[in-house]
Amino acid sequence: MKIIVSALVVGLVLSGCTGGGGLLDKEDRVGLSGDGSFGQGGNMEPGSIGYFQSSIGDSVFFPVDQSSLTQQAQAMLDVQAEWLIENARSEVLIEGHADEQGTRAYNLALGARRASAVRNYLVSRSVPADQLQIVSFGKERPLEVCSQESCYSQNRRAVTRVSGALAG
Repeated sequence: MKIIVSALVVGLVLSGCTGGGGLLDKEDRVGLSGDGSFGQGGNMEPGSIGYFQSSIGDSVFFPVDQSSLTQQAQAMLDVQAEWLIENARSEVLIEGHADEQGTRAYNLALGARRASAVRNYLVSRSVPADQLQIVSFGKERPLEVCSQESCYSQNRRAVTRVSGALAG
């Protein structure tokens, strides 16, 4: 019950933070289904990947050229950490992303710092470090493509991808 209340609070806090377009495109909601194959994360049981993506939330956002976590991001990650501890999975991949401004090398490094910030925060909240891997995509996988702040802000993010079977 505590996780549901926490998720609702985070949802209310973040509801005013969505810019143009959704937080995730349909293809970004892909996760492993119950049989281990890739498919839509449609299972809405509290321990499912689909539930994590839609009810907990898998993305946190960053200000321009920043890898420091905002209070909103920390609130989201607190709920993620609680869910990850209660639903120990074999693999969690944290993706770091950047907007299209800046060089490819700069944005890859910035994405790595963002992913590391999320990983370090989750570890500080008792998620096992060996459960968490990071990758940076820099500006290579934008959610929104346009030369406006509304698009840039959606691309400055870290995404927590959960896969695998329940451990134990």
